[in-house]
Amino acid sequence: MFDSLLCRIAAWLGAAACLAWAFGTLSFRDAEGVLRSELCLALALAGTLILAGLAKWLRASAFWFALALGGQAVALQMIDAGTRLHYQHYKPIGRLLADHPLLVSFLAAQTILVVCGLLRGRPALNSIRGGFRWWQLGAVALTFFLTSATVSREVPAYVAELFFAAFVQAVNLGNILVAVWVMPEGALTWLKSKADALAAARSERLAWAGAVWVAALAAALSFFVYQRHPHVADEVVYLYHAKYLAAGKLTLPAPPAPAAFNVDLMHYEPDRSYSPVPPGWPAMLAVGFLAGVPWLVNPLLAGANVLLAYWLLREIYDTATARAATLLLCVSPWHVFMAMNFMTHTFTLTCALCAALAVARARATGRVTWGLAGGAAAAGTGLIRPLEGLIVAGLLGLWSLGFGGRRLRLSSLAGLVLGFVGVSAVVLPYNKLLTGSSTVFPIMAYMEKYYGPKTNALGFGPERGLGWPIDPFPGHGPLDALVNANLNFFSVNTELLGWSAGSMLAIALLVFSGAMRGADYRMAAVIAAVVGIHALYWFSGGPDFGARYWFLILVPGVALAARGLQVLRARLEASGANGTRVLAAAVSLCVLALVNYFPWRVLDKYQHYLNMRPEIRDLARRHNFGRSLVLVRGDRYPDYASAAVYNPVDLRADEPVYAWDRSPEARGEALAAYSDRPVWIVNGPSVTRAGFQVAEGPLPAATLLADRGEKREVAP
Repeated sequence: MFDSLLCRIAAWLGAAACLAWAFGTLSFRDAEGVLRSELCLALALAGTLILAGLAKWLRASAFWFALALGGQAVALQMIDAGTRLHYQHYKPIGRLLADHPLLVSFLAAQTILVVCGLLRGRPALNSIRGGFRWWQLGAVALTFFLTSATVSREVPAYVAELFFAAFVQAVNLGNILVAVWVMPEGALTWLKSKADALAAARSERLAWAGAVWVAALAAALSFFVYQRHPHVADEVVYLYHAKYLAAGKLTLPAPPAPAAFNVDLMHYEPDRSYSPVPPGWPAMLAVGFLAGVPWLVNPLLAGANVLLAYWLLREIYDTATARAATLLLCVSPWHVFMAMNFMTHTFTLTCALCAALAVARARATGRVTWGLAGGAAAAGTGLIRPLEGLIVAGLLGLWSLGFGGRRLRLSSLAGLVLGFVGVSAVVLPYNKLLTGSSTVFPIMAYMEKYYGPKTNALGFGPERGLGWPIDPFPGHGPLDALVNANLNFFSVNTELLGWSAGSMLAIALLVFSGAMRGADYRMAAVIAAVVGIHALYWFSGGPDFGARYWFLILVPGVALAARGLQVLRARLEASGANGTRVLAAAVSLCVLALVNYFPWRVLDKYQHYLNMRPEIRDLARRHNFGRSLVLVRGDRYPDYASAAVYNPVDLRADEPVYAWDRSPEARGEALAAYSDRPVWIVNGPSVTRAGFQVAEGPLPAATLLADRGEKREVAP
């Protein structure tokens, strides 16, 4: 007993030492002192030692859980993701062998151990196999295989990666199967008792706890990782748009030196400028600006989405399924990471959930007010993202008319239409003000002006698209749609749950089990509609924050995953096995995602993502820029975009004004327009290869103009 206790204490002390090593040394920091993703290996080692300390209680399963923890950590280190704009891929096997032989050695050892464990645990495999037909297992395996990696421009490289990625997923899946199969009955009984106690608890309390957890986690990530700063070009203009809406303005005067104040997604005219993006999300962000915390808007909305999802799922499913899906939503990396940013998608989901919940309540109560609320919320979705608004309106319209459920009363239907039309009509005068036509959307006018007719339109054609490097082929055709679908299904498999065995596995188990029922088909219809409509759009959404253009499938995805786990549990119990092992596997995979996937994604990708950095904010405070002109050297994105977001709405305000030092001519215009201000010259990240740095200043504008040989008069 003493030796056993001594060993456990030694393991826990070793874990503490690993954590101290990870955070107390410079080994896992870059030249700027920022934590690197290799830290996750040290964290995994600490977790392994903690599990070793639990060996007495978990027995052999502690070893297998520790191996699974290390296996996922090692697999993540084999991936090339990083802060650049590209889809993640496994590094080629030759590069792994040359640069990371220890990682490959661990995978090889894990493979041997897992194969031996599976051979000894054939009854477990027989129980699973006995619950499904061969073709069903084959279909699940094919889904597992095809979503494990995404396409590359070189087909042989894609095929090689596909087999390697599927192999890594399979090893980690086998590892979890062995771990839960050797789990002692006492541990399973304890887990079942906790699950039963959770099921007996007040359901609202669970949903509220989940909402607080998600909001707090997303807020912490937004503050410490995202640094309350935009990282995607779209976010810059969302924030600036929100800033001038909060100031009570719908447009702005033209900048005094247009060439020096040019940012993406701003429409410039001789006498005015404005953001062409739909106004719904900037209007919500404006509320955050008025409260002084725009970075908290999405985290709070994500917390609200947990409650809304639970209330909606409880209308559609039984309470147990609603709870299980909600718990998966609370640990979904896709959900949480989308909530830490300044993108539109979290608020879009909020409006869509409100609309669906209102229609469900209208069906249950027959009250007109629920119909009005549902129509208004559906229209709100369109004011944020018009295409998603079209999808939500179409799906809810069909549902209200009796497709997939009982038809709404005529009065509720009338309320639904009235609410939708009333809120949607807001966009007509807005369009008229900005484009001169009520039916011409500013974003379409912007795209046609700067990129050409039909570049942003739905449908197929050679003129679609903006020629971006991550666009598969010129124009848009069926092959593009297929590639975009592959990119997004892979992202869903990676991001939805963050499981080492892939997120699509549980969904595939349900889809091919033959056990789907009415509510499941409604969820599948939502997924099919989102996927099908977006197949007509030329862009997949890119690698920013998962399959973001498909974000409306988040709640249906976790609902179908929860149902897949329920079906697997029922099939195991029907074959005489202990179905609690399915619960143990799901909990283990979620815990591994929290311990491994979340920190890895944070450190590997989102810290200084796309080289968008907030140091200009700190420089302004440290050097007391005050009422000055700050010339930013570097590219329009990320250098000037990172600074431009901090410009005041009134470019004549007594605050720092950030201009892009893009050329001698642009500099001359800016200096002439702000000749009465001291000038700072700042090098951006693309120039310094680090953060923003002050190069010169403060200097008189007249001196800089003279250095350029300017002989013209300057503005007072």
